[in-house]
Amino acid sequence: MKFSILNKGLGVALWIISSTALAATSDVYRFVGHGPISTGLGGAATAFDVGAAGMMTNPATLLLGKPGSELYVGADLIFADLKIINTATGETAKSNEHSNNRGPYAAPQLAYTYRDGRYAFGIGAFARGGVGTEYGKDSFLSRATGGLDTGLEVSSRLLTLNIPVAASYQVTDRLAVGASVDAVWQGLNLDLLLGADQVGSLIGDGRARGTLIPVLGGLPDMRGAHLSFTKDKPIASGADAWGWGGKLGLTYKLNQDTILGASYVLETSLQDMSGNATLTAIDGTVGQVRLPGKIYIKDFQSPAQLNLGVSHRFNDQWMVVADVSRIFWKHAVKDIKVSFSANDGGNIDIDLPQNYKDQTALSLGVAYTTGKWTLRGGGRIATQALRSETMLAVIPAITNRFASLGFGYQISPQGSIDFAYTHSFMKKMSNNSLPSASPSEPIRAEHAQDSVTVGFSHRF
Repeated sequence: MKFSILNKGLGVALWIISSTALAATSDVYRFVGHGPISTGLGGAATAFDVGAAGMMTNPATLLLGKPGSELYVGADLIFADLKIINTATGETAKSNEHSNNRGPYAAPQLAYTYRDGRYAFGIGAFARGGVGTEYGKDSFLSRATGGLDTGLEVSSRLLTLNIPVAASYQVTDRLAVGASVDAVWQGLNLDLLLGADQVGSLIGDGRARGTLIPVLGGLPDMRGAHLSFTKDKPIASGADAWGWGGKLGLTYKLNQDTILGASYVLETSLQDMSGNATLTAIDGTVGQVRLPGKIYIKDFQSPAQLNLGVSHRFNDQWMVVADVSRIFWKHAVKDIKVSFSANDGGNIDIDLPQNYKDQTALSLGVAYTTGKWTLRGGGRIATQALRSETMLAVIPAITNRFASLGFGYQISPQGSIDFAYTHSFMKKMSNNSLPSASPSEPIRAEHAQDSVTVGFSHRF
């Protein structure tokens, strides 16, 4: 009976995910927390019970829950406030709902866990994170070198979905260990315009190569190149790939009230994303020349992450939690490597520089329980992973200051509902460096966002 419920539940989760837009940006392009308990406490999750979502941070925390089975259903809703400003002219490009698969973004979650004595197991489907922008085709971002309006879309959508299978074991009364193996799917939509100055800078730096380079250079009045691989679908993407990841974790009870936790999230091992694409050469004399072909995004991985956490209960009502995380972006995201092969022959390889920095984040939270209610509050602060000179308008994932509020309510002995609200404070970053600034123009990104997380848990 339990496995029947699990199979049906996972089927529902995958159906929900396949019919819902799933993109957001928070800490770079990973969610601040998973599930409303962690999110309401500033994203901390390493050393206390956050329910089924614990398998996304520290699988050992599954043993901190109550014995028996639990089914969890939840969702995040993200409302982004994002605009790109042309600092030379004052023009603004806002990321709006130009398409039906972007904003406000929804990220469903579903999981099943079982605890019996010294063992706990779990399986689920969670959105790990992503990024989504939609600037339309009429802003200055769609203007090629020399002020030529192209009428071409500029947008992005990165989706990452984890399907973890987790297990944990109570080694002693104090020490518990856990691990998960995750199937990981990643999809990318992209409409990107590079001006002639950006293409020239990439060629000069040895970052653009291939037999199509002389073809572009041979145009009488070459103004830029536009790359497009986008599916206007809820989850199906222009380029995608499968791979795997995993986590290792432990918890240690110093005493009845204080728990230490540690976990390590492995860098993903994903295949190269691939799909159909169109490269459009833009010329001031002959117009637009479209080349259909195949696109490959090579070695685009989610980074490894080390988490250290502590939780302490002062009494039956008050608890404080804290996590310190180190996210290893430097190894995972050095360049965005794009390879295009035209159907009629010819190819071009482009390495867009990113050079992300490793990131340190601190999450703090406090919870107060009275009767059937638990009130939560927290915050998160992180160092900046993106560099201003390599920031792209289609990946302006720069927010790094967050505050959250939330609550939990015990509906019945078996059921509870949890809610969290998170505000990402406005962050600004400017870029006037080739090849990453918009075609011929310096830019400033201004990004803030709000998100709501809700989850329902049923124990049986």
